[in-house]
Amino acid sequence: MEQSHYEVDEKNRYRVETPGHQGWPHTARPGDPDKYLMISADCHANEPGNLWRDRIDLKFRDRLPHVEVDAKGEKWFIAEGVGKSRVRARMIGDVPRENSEDRLRGRVGANPKERIQDQIRDGIDAEIIFPNKGLMMFATKDAAFGMAQCRVWNDFAWEMYGEYNDFMSPAAAIMTSEVALAIEEINRVAKIGFRFLTLPCKPVFGGHDSRDPNYNLTVYDPMWAAIEDCDLPITFHVSTGRDPRVARKEGGAVINYVSHSLSPTIEPVASLCGSGVLERFPKIRFAAVESGIGWVPWALDAMDEAYRKHHLWAYPKLKHLPSEYFRSNGGATFQEDRAGLELAEKWKLVDNFMWANDYPHAEGTWPHSAEAIEREMDHLSDGARAKILGLNAARMFKFDVELLLERRRSVLMSVQH
Repeated sequence: MEQSHYEVDEKNRYRVETPGHQGWPHTARPGDPDKYLMISADCHANEPGNLWRDRIDLKFRDRLPHVEVDAKGEKWFIAEGVGKSRVRARMIGDVPRENSEDRLRGRVGANPKERIQDQIRDGIDAEIIFPNKGLMMFATKDAAFGMAQCRVWNDFAWEMYGEYNDFMSPAAAIMTSEVALAIEEINRVAKIGFRFLTLPCKPVFGGHDSRDPNYNLTVYDPMWAAIEDCDLPITFHVSTGRDPRVARKEGGAVINYVSHSLSPTIEPVASLCGSGVLERFPKIRFAAVESGIGWVPWALDAMDEAYRKHHLWAYPKLKHLPSEYFRSNGGATFQEDRAGLELAEKWKLVDNFMWANDYPHAEGTWPHSAEAIEREMDHLSDGARAKILGLNAARMFKFDVELLLERRRSVLMSVQH
């Protein structure tokens, strides 16, 4: 199978640089019959712009996120729980489909048939799909409003991708600021057939308030019990706990990405690992999504240090160190993360890291994932690469590996004939 060729402008030239895969028993190259199993543990839908407006209860319609145009013709994104931000039309991927690296991503990934072909070209055997516009569903303190938006997404996601769930699995979004509402929707989506849940990084969106409920508190025990009963893994995607775009002007993009989007995923990880939740509910599996992995070794050490040195305040007393709960129950996804991959084997985290191409987002590796993998994973053992590229996600999200490999063989045969 030949890879599709895309025009690569100078800003994206680094994406096609690679040292190659000499000496690798397997490769990440599309069309290689001995390719690693590759499961992208973080991809995104591209929902119709009118999805929530057309489907949500009329009483919530005027409160939905929307775009406003100012007197100068500038477009601004307006949402209830976040500051307004300028709409940027161009990202890396939604200009004409044929051969431009700088496609505008307005509707890429919206059509399942085209999506399948895009992922095959990148070597992807399966993917899990998060909302795109819908990440703003959680940007409200009103539990009923947030859950109404989640239900719209959940119904749409299953209508769009449900028939492909064996290899193209959408997230079921759960608003968690009100436990009873969360449990009701968890049970509903489990019966529908969803493979996993996605929860916001903080139950109540916005700045910290000690009066707000949080995942470490026992008030959430009924929700964890429901999740255990349904046997669904949970995810915490970046940019879902507080406003990810609070920095403005000089350096704002860098500050927001690192400080306000990625790093807040540490909080739900610490909440589960350091509070006794995983002792009471040992079957819960969780992952921080699109957060990168370089922070994980530091965070595990920091949690253990806090538990030991702050022992007068650390409560409850745990049977294991917080880091051990992460290693047994947790995970984190990344696109490119040299620091994290350098530490993966040394810190015994090979079983916890999951790669993703983040299709169709600009910060992802699609459509040049093989090159990115070759740049960053040459030092890893073959077994470590296999786990990180697909086997860990197959275990976390219960994909049928043999079914995926059989699908790949069928795709290769159809291309050859």
